[in-house]
Amino acid sequence: MSDVPGAPADLLRSLTRAERLLSRRLGAVLADDALSIEAWRVLCLLADGQGHPMSEVSAEASLPPGTLTKLVDQLVDRNLVFRRVDPIDRRRIRAYLTVRGRREHARLDELVRASIAELGVPDAADLVSQLDDLIGRLDPARQREHADAFGPHR
Repeated sequence: MSDVPGAPADLLRSLTRAERLLSRRLGAVLADDALSIEAWRVLCLLADGQGHPMSEVSAEASLPPGTLTKLVDQLVDRNLVFRRVDPIDRRRIRAYLTVRGRREHARLDELVRASIAELGVPDAADLVSQLDDLIGRLDPARQREHADAFGPHR
C-alpha cells in the first residue's frame, strides 16, 4: 500500500528530499563565504536583534549544545556573533549578531532569497505556512506555545 500516491511514506520521502536538495543549493550559495547551513540558521535566528539564549539557539538550529558552542565560537572569531550574560537570568548566556554580523546576514539573505526565487515556487509563503502548521501539529511543545499565545482554540 506504500506505493499509493499520497501515502505517509511519500510525505516523509518528499520532505526529506526537498530539505536535502534545498540545503545543498543554499550550501553552495553560502560556501563562497565559508558558512555552513547550520551557521546560516544561527545567523537567521539572531537577525531579529533580540538576542537568544544558547539553549534556544541550539533547539532552533537543531544542533546539540556542544556542537553549537563550537559553531558559535567560530562565528565569534569571525566577528559575526557575540555572547553576553543574560541581564535577567545571569546563569544564561545570550547570543547576538554583531554589526558586521547584521551586515553579512542582510547581504547573504539577498543571495539566498535570489537562489530560492530562481526555483520559481509560485507561493513560497503559503508553502512555509503549511509546513509551519504541520510542524505545530507534530511538535507538542509548539502546540502548547501556540495555545498559550492564542488561547485553547484555533
